[in-house]
Amino acid sequence: MTTKTSGQFGFVEALLPQGLGRSGRLDRLSSLVKWYRFEKILARLRPPAGPGRPAYSSLVMFKALLLQSLYGLSDSELEEALADRLSFRRFVGLTLEETVPDHTTLNRYRNLLIEAGLLEKLFAELDHQLDRAGLILRRGTMLDATVIETAAAQPPGGAGQEASKAGDPEAGFTRRQGKPGSSYGYKAHVGVDQGSGLIRRVRTTAANVNDTVEADHLICGDEDAVLADAAYHTKARELSLKMRGIKPRLMRRANKHHPRLPARLKRFNRLIARQRFAVETTFATWKNRMRLRAIRYRGLAKAAGQILIAAMAFNMRRWVTLTT
Repeated sequence: MTTKTSGQFGFVEALLPQGLGRSGRLDRLSSLVKWYRFEKILARLRPPAGPGRPAYSSLVMFKALLLQSLYGLSDSELEEALADRLSFRRFVGLTLEETVPDHTTLNRYRNLLIEAGLLEKLFAELDHQLDRAGLILRRGTMLDATVIETAAAQPPGGAGQEASKAGDPEAGFTRRQGKPGSSYGYKAHVGVDQGSGLIRRVRTTAANVNDTVEADHLICGDEDAVLADAAYHTKARELSLKMRGIKPRLMRRANKHHPRLPARLKRFNRLIARQRFAVETTFATWKNRMRLRAIRYRGLAKAAGQILIAAMAFNMRRWVTLTT
């Protein structure tokens, strides 16, 4: 089985009018990223071949998954977009003469990346490149989490026995704060670099896992401060951060011993709230710009894979914005 080469545009492309098939943001992203470093990580993985077709290069497939996340596409929609949009072909490195990977091939490749544990290595490589570019500021890490409902299956206990069987046993229910009803799916926990807005840490759990459970995994250790709402505050975490030389900017809440916060803590909370509000733009971009409103796949590992790819796509998007 042979592997398709990428990035080698042929005679047909040479006849196109100048500028046709280009996208300013995608072209900018292509020039910023050291793709060969990702290619080295991906080299250990053999991409699946489509029916009667040679395998596509790992880099082509990885770039296709990034496009899928950037534009909020399903596997079928991604296949169609690669066939129709010249800018997409150019970005991933497919010539006009080449066929595009079909949706089942794209799905199998994503599963291979997840099973091989390569997404974490790819995320770490991107973090390294962003750091080398001088974009990670380390002034503080803002902690937050958001629930993403699952679209892959109905929740257990739905209408009838068949719906129950179709449920995702690794997803979870959670109440929506300040809203009636509940959500069923997964929760993305992130640590965002204050100032740059880049995601430095990301974890995925069932939606019913409390925000504070994953907090320590989101702290990098090289930041000046950690900023978070009151859900993340514990005496042990506050002390641990101080011992590591990190300022604990964790909001406080009233408790049975102190049912009313003193004025100084109210001012403290307002100051932190103003600073950490920027983390909300991360989730707004995910859900509104990148259309990450549903987990498309069943099971925690695949949900975590979808969210990790979204975090990489988001950081690449931010890279273009920060350097434009």
